[in-house]
Amino acid sequence: MARMLPLSIPKLFIFSLLSSFSIILATGEDHGYVRALDRKLIGLKKEKYSHIHFYWHDTVSGRNATAIQIMPPASNFNATFFGATYMIDDQMTAGPELSSKLIGRAQGFYSLSSQEEVSLLMAMNFAFIEGKYNGSTITVLGRNPVFHSLREMPVIGGSGLFRFSRGYAQAKTHTLDLKTGDAIVEYNVYVLHY
Repeated sequence: MARMLPLSIPKLFIFSLLSSFSIILATGEDHGYVRALDRKLIGLKKEKYSHIHFYWHDTVSGRNATAIQIMPPASNFNATFFGATYMIDDQMTAGPELSSKLIGRAQGFYSLSSQEEVSLLMAMNFAFIEGKYNGSTITVLGRNPVFHSLREMPVIGGSGLFRFSRGYAQAKTHTLDLKTGDAIVEYNVYVLHY
């Protein structure tokens, strides 16, 4: 059996340096283009959990439409309007009436993304214009099967007071006019943010 000899001070120093260097390489701390940041340097404080409740007014009919079709549906999938795409600038209000307090606008687009049911791919920003949240946004990207009673979509980010946010948005149809396609949807958004 080999006997372990004590390391001399210079050998111990060199061993420590090599170990430290290999740890730095293994953890990827310095690549020249990526570096770890102290959260305080970029203004990140303790995380908060917020619940935002509002009504989303999607108006596709009439002269004051807030959702306009920018791509027609694929002709062979007319039952679900597969492929139809709409650009939106929908009002977000405190209550279900369009005359209630305007708190922001939902801006982005949605596409009918299923060949089997009426389901949307939603990509939108909830842009707030009220109070301390004025100028802040929450970004949602997800699947919205329209005729399900409750739908959930992920929150993938935000800006302003919602910078680095994550969470989910629940959508529940309040009213839907099947003749015009106009809808009012109740949203409950739950986010973690700094």
